[in-house]
Amino acid sequence: MRLVIARCSVDYMGRLTAHLPMAPRLVLIKADGSVSIHADDRAFKPLNWMNPPCKLKEDGPTWTVTHGKTGEKLVLTMEEILHDSSHELGVDPGLIKDGVEAHLQELLAEHISTLGEGYTLIRREFMTAIGPVDILCRDSSGATVAVEIKRRGEIDGVEQLTRYLELLNRDPLLAPVRGVFAAQEIKPQARVLAADRGIDCVTLDYAALRGIEPENPTLF
Repeated sequence: MRLVIARCSVDYMGRLTAHLPMAPRLVLIKADGSVSIHADDRAFKPLNWMNPPCKLKEDGPTWTVTHGKTGEKLVLTMEEILHDSSHELGVDPGLIKDGVEAHLQELLAEHISTLGEGYTLIRREFMTAIGPVDILCRDSSGATVAVEIKRRGEIDGVEQLTRYLELLNRDPLLAPVRGVFAAQEIKPQARVLAADRGIDCVTLDYAALRGIEPENPTLF
């Protein structure tokens, strides 16, 4: 990938015409030949772009990107190049969508008694000043329990739950509040830290919780 930061104007000529006046911009030139022009906002959406197949021709301050099939053109007029670098990113492994945490939260809230007999749900996404606790519930004795759910349980998750517990225990209507750190996989270091903080660890079986197991599905 080539990254160019430059003061430039951009003109698009094709099914319609468009003009970007002179300003500092980021130009991304990818290995697949695509070219996109970005401002310092709008998150992921470029100001203008050309998808492959296309070809970039640099002729002094004039850079012309021509689409191989339609003949559409992006013409960049470079006033000043502030940065120009190339980087080899290699083959991308692709996006791995992680919807399991949200699904686990939904399933556990629906079947909260799988945490223990007599457990009852207060609510999902219980809001605090620093963010939502995944699940807030009560155990069989009526004590409040805050549950933080992760796909992979690591130290950061334990620290997050610790901060929630500090806030929740300031509320006289909820205190005392104990914590449960629940994940499909919990790292040994996270277990040690959780034990030191008085937080219980629970390993979740997503398939079993969904009831996929053919016989006697269980959570743990």
